[in-house]
Amino acid sequence: MKPYIDGFVLPVPKKNRAAYVRMAKLAARVWIDHGALEYHECIADDVKKGKLTSFPQSVLLKKGETVWFSWIVYRSRKDRDRILAKVMKDPRLAPMMDPKKMPLDGKRMFWGGFKTVVSR
Repeated sequence: MKPYIDGFVLPVPKKNRAAYVRMAKLAARVWIDHGALEYHECIADDVKKGKLTSFPQSVLLKKGETVWFSWIVYRSRKDRDRILAKVMKDPRLAPMMDPKKMPLDGKRMFWGGFKTVVSR
């Protein structure tokens, strides 16, 4: 069975980087505690604004922000659905679910679940 992936792209203000990393470390613990195989948070390093599409354009990146690309790995879609249900009820995440307390603009974040087709 090939793994199932949840992927995320989001803008984080550079001034909120430390707060976002703290939030991400907690989220990683919660997801792993509930059974996710891997949890990754990556900051843009070699990402240019494109002419038609790009990571910066996808999140309407503003001056002073950086794009983050993140993903979580699960054994299967069934496992992801089960784990996500537990994660959403985990009280450790409650403080970060308040949009006013988030170190990013969640309205410009996008995400989705993906079936693995090629993996090596």
